[in-house]
Amino acid sequence: MTLKVGAESNVTTLRSVLVKSVEAGWCDQSTADREWQSLHYPASPDYPRAVDEHQALVALLRDQQIEVHHLPAAGGTGLDSIYTHDPLIVTSRGAILCRMGKPARCREPEAARLWLEAAGIPVLGAIEGDGLLEGGDLVWLDHRTVAVGDGYRTNAEGIRQVGELLGELVDHVITVPLPHWSGPGDCLHLMSLISPVDSDLAVVYSPLLPVPFRRQLLDRGYDLVEVPGPEFVTMGPNVLALGPRRCLVLEGNPVTRRRLEAAGATVLSYRGEEISLKGGGGPTCLTRPLLRHS
Repeated sequence: MTLKVGAESNVTTLRSVLVKSVEAGWCDQSTADREWQSLHYPASPDYPRAVDEHQALVALLRDQQIEVHHLPAAGGTGLDSIYTHDPLIVTSRGAILCRMGKPARCREPEAARLWLEAAGIPVLGAIEGDGLLEGGDLVWLDHRTVAVGDGYRTNAEGIRQVGELLGELVDHVITVPLPHWSGPGDCLHLMSLISPVDSDLAVVYSPLLPVPFRRQLLDRGYDLVEVPGPEFVTMGPNVLALGPRRCLVLEGNPVTRRRLEAAGATVLSYRGEEISLKGGGGPTCLTRPLLRHS
């Protein structure tokens, strides 16, 4: 039976997601100890604690009536492969396979393709040639408009190709230039700077947002929940919308949480010292939405 998919939104009610367990992604502590420096992690993740954190995250998602699907282990993938948001884009017509800007992640789209095939989900196409695109750089501002970050993980050719593959699903593809920040070795996606949590509410880190893009958000009627500087480095802007004004944040961002609640949002949190802070991937990174409903 073909799995139903459709996620042309960042904020409608989340029904099913794709994740990859630490056991499938890392195998054991030796993998973490061997790879963390080359991936620019600040320290080697603790494998048993990471397993516990990821299992608790999955349990939380299921408690919210979200169906959770798992990517299996795959050769040639490593620590970063638990961040399932990045190797593919999912729409109601099928999936788009990305082409990763981080060389160590280059085999993840193929692993995702094999899972899609087994699940009966069609593939609309793949980013090819000189194009680069990672899922964390694509944000749905509304159901007909996507913003795509142009940086070290996604380039202009990748943005052009994803616009063609989305085709009639979108009216507008907005390119958002990303800053150099700490350089190509670090992970800075567009979703490192903005996470919509409702059709008119987004969590942002304004100091790194391009002024024209921030103006567009305001012109579109968005209210902006500003993340303070100290909480940018603990992934305060990385927020997973479970539904309109219902969201999941990483523990350790109390100011951002209070500001979200003041804006009328219900906020859940998870512990992610090993699976998030060390790898640079928050709740959006750890989940690839497969199905969202209004």
